[in-house]
Amino acid sequence: MPDNPIIKNCNRQINEAVCIDTKRIYDSCVSKDCLEDLRVTFFGASQRLIDEATTVKCRSCVIKAVSIDVDEVPFNRGFYSANVHFYFMLCFDCYNAPCSTPQVAVGYTDFEKKCILYGSEGDVKIFTSNLCDERTDCPEAPQYTNPTAKVQAVDPVVLSSEVVETCNCPVPLCTCFPQSIMQGSNEGGIPVASSRAVLVTLGLFSIVQMERDVQMTIPAYDFCIPDRECNCSTQDPCSAFQGVEFPVDEFFPPEKPEGCSCPGVIEK
Repeated sequence: MPDNPIIKNCNRQINEAVCIDTKRIYDSCVSKDCLEDLRVTFFGASQRLIDEATTVKCRSCVIKAVSIDVDEVPFNRGFYSANVHFYFMLCFDCYNAPCSTPQVAVGYTDFEKKCILYGSEGDVKIFTSNLCDERTDCPEAPQYTNPTAKVQAVDPVVLSSEVVETCNCPVPLCTCFPQSIMQGSNEGGIPVASSRAVLVTLGLFSIVQMERDVQMTIPAYDFCIPDRECNCSTQDPCSAFQGVEFPVDEFFPPEKPEGCSCPGVIEK
């Protein structure tokens, strides 16, 4: 990252105070959720792979979509509930015999959580010069009574997975998924009859923020003028590769730092 001359020189004088329109975070919270026994929904061929496999192993899990709703909390002015609905896509390696090449089954599951955060108060309508509808000259004014909820999350950690008989599975099957998932599925998007079900336990880290559009005054030093020329090198790929450092840490992972104890180990 190139040095920024404005950050580099801490003794620069403030030229003026400028007003900007930005989002301010009024409240936020961090979550570490253990999602136990989530039932995975499979479509078409993927369900048949699960039914016929002798061994099923979870390969990966990613966040495919997130739905967020913000509602006022009754009798508690300034506070809002954020209903966050996560949708996960999981890939499973299905083995029909020992030491055989696995086939990949793709399934989906979901998790919903709710948190209450402070978002302050405001009741305004904002009009902009950017037309939202080509059929009219006047853009439709959006409602900005409620603040905006923002969710940051990393792909969950798969803690465990289990295959059970469908008749013995107490967790109901989820069949309601967003259209983006239904349209992206190559297997019809309709659950089929199954004899086996898959339950997974996931570890999820997330941050929920409550934001609102505000006008703030900040100090301005100067315009950010780049002080580095663009690299327009046209050298051949091999010459460029020679300038890349050898990834020593990838072949020889670094040792444990001094003074760092492993979790669950009692040092004598």
